[in-house]
Amino acid sequence: MALSGAQGRASEEQLKGWMVRGLDGDGAAQNRLLTALAPLMRGFFARRLRGAGDDVEDLVQETLIAIHTRRASYDRDRPFTAWAYAVARYKMIDHFRRQRQHVSFEGLEEILVAEGFQEAASAKMDVDGLLSEISAKQASAIRRTKIDGLSVAEAAEADGISEADVKVSVHRGLKALAARLKGK
Repeated sequence: MALSGAQGRASEEQLKGWMVRGLDGDGAAQNRLLTALAPLMRGFFARRLRGAGDDVEDLVQETLIAIHTRRASYDRDRPFTAWAYAVARYKMIDHFRRQRQHVSFEGLEEILVAEGFQEAASAKMDVDGLLSEISAKQASAIRRTKIDGLSVAEAAEADGISEADVKVSVHRGLKALAARLKGK
C-alpha cells in the first residue's frame, strides 16, 4: 500500500477513496482504511492525553470500531478526515466523562456551611427544591445529564428508559422549570 503525504501518512484522497470503496463492499479497502487511520488516531489522542498510553490505545480502538460500525452515516460528499476526527473527538469526550470522579452529596450542606460556603449550600438546596417541583423522571433525567454530566445513553441505562425518553424528559423538565421560575 503506497501512502503519500508527510511521514508516509495517507492523504485525504486515499482515506476517502478507501472509505467509499469500503462502503461499496470492498473489504480490503476498509481494512486499508482502518490500518491507515490507526497511527493518525494514535497521534491525535497522544497529543491530548499526555502520559496516558493505555488510554490512548483504548481510545484508538474504540474510535476505529466506531468508524467501522457507523460508516453508513458518512456523507460521501464531505471530507472524510473531518468526519473521522469528529468521531474521535466524541470518543475523547466520552472518555473524559467516564474518568470524572463523583462525590456523594450526603452531608455536603453541613460541610459547605462549616467552611463558609453558605451560597453553595443554598444553591444546592435551591436546585434540589426546583427539581422536586417536577416529575421524578424529569428530575432524574436533568440531574443525570445536566448536573452529573452523564451522556444521554448513560442516563437512559441508569434509569432503565430509552435515550429518546431521556431527551424528552430533559426538554419537558427544563421547560416546566423555566415556566415555574417565570411565575415566581
